[in-house]
Amino acid sequence: MRNAVILSSGMHVPERVVSNREFDEMLGENVSAWLEQTAQIFERRWCSESEAASDLAVQAAQQALDRAGVPAAEVDLIILATDTPDFVSPPTASVVQHRLGAARAGIFDLNAACAGFVTGLHLGASYLRAQRRLRHVLVIGTYAMSKFLNLKDKKTVTLFADGAGAVLLGAADTDEDSGYLAGTLSAMGQYHDGMGIYAGGTRFPATPERLEAGEHLLRFVYKFPADLNQREWTRIIRELCAESGHTPEEIQHYVITQINIGSIRATMEALSLPPERACTVMHRYGYTGSACIPMAFHEAVESGRIRRGDLVQFIGSGGGLAFAGAAFRY
Repeated sequence: MRNAVILSSGMHVPERVVSNREFDEMLGENVSAWLEQTAQIFERRWCSESEAASDLAVQAAQQALDRAGVPAAEVDLIILATDTPDFVSPPTASVVQHRLGAARAGIFDLNAACAGFVTGLHLGASYLRAQRRLRHVLVIGTYAMSKFLNLKDKKTVTLFADGAGAVLLGAADTDEDSGYLAGTLSAMGQYHDGMGIYAGGTRFPATPERLEAGEHLLRFVYKFPADLNQREWTRIIRELCAESGHTPEEIQHYVITQINIGSIRATMEALSLPPERACTVMHRYGYTGSACIPMAFHEAVESGRIRRGDLVQFIGSGGGLAFAGAAFRY
């Protein structure tokens, strides 16, 4: 049967390393202890003034292409997931297409906040299964949230960071238990006003007054239910297992949004699985939104932790609230 398979992956982070100690000095209080003991974030990367989301995306995408031995000219579609685009318009994917030299590729940006990359995986695999003329789909998650942080807000400035990850999907004839196995999308739109960047669009244009007030920066407006992610991630995992014909115990690796290590561990506990089943990268990179899942996947592949033939589930969640899941046999 015609299906989508993961051919390769890539990632890129900025050169600038920001330690927890820098926040102790910036905020005038000790935040290192909480970050290291509870969040388990020890450092993160931030873009330079001249770097944008597209710069990170191009590097991650090129690495994925190089690892697969596929020239950019053979990419049919680029799906770029981000909520920190270079511009409101045109799409950042157009910048990436041009700089990669992927002249024949169709493009679009996808904004499902931090669930964007997994949403893109689901869509990319669906395109490859449905349209026989497509052979290669490049799915990228890129995040430059440091550009939108309030440096005085310890709830956000200490957590969010920058990076990009990419996966190259290819069309292949496989058996029914190989490649892309299942996918799901869902949302809780009632929480749309709880966290986000609310100035800069048509609802609240970026007027000088709003810019001066910092309304174009990331804000946590109110708290979400503490167990919301754990409940939804567990539900999505069970749903993907039911669709693909596997049990949670059979899935060797879970790559989950890296916003809260406590929620990731609670999800594994709810499934009676060891915490080691979940791949994590927040320790060195902080929270990189739509990029964190492909970054965690790439590092696990590069280290030999994820191997060909392994069952992998990708579970994403983000502002909106948006949720996405995709299951593959790698």
